[in-house]
Amino acid sequence: MESISPSSDSPATSLVSPKCVRVCQNRTCRKQGAAKVLAAFEALATLEVTVTGSSCLGQCGNGPMVLVLPDMVWYSRVHPNEVPLLVEQHLRGSQRVTQMLYYRFHPQG
Repeated sequence: MESISPSSDSPATSLVSPKCVRVCQNRTCRKQGAAKVLAAFEALATLEVTVTGSSCLGQCGNGPMVLVLPDMVWYSRVHPNEVPLLVEQHLRGSQRVTQMLYYRFHPQG
């Protein structure tokens, strides 16, 4: 069996997973404004970040839900006017926005 390794001329950055923002677009999140949240992310997107609408993220009633991958950071009850803060602080600055973290996966204690 042949091993797979990066070629010597490929940049190391190609091995780093780019960030991806998933915004739930299922029924409950959409009723809570997820379409506007997705549009706000798309308007502020950077080249290093992929923004997509997703199917249900399984956290109904706590939305709009936003999941940042590969960080596995969950944000709940995100409003469109909060998106610039998420983009600047988390996506560009690599710092979680603690006041917006989803308590179920990121206990504040």
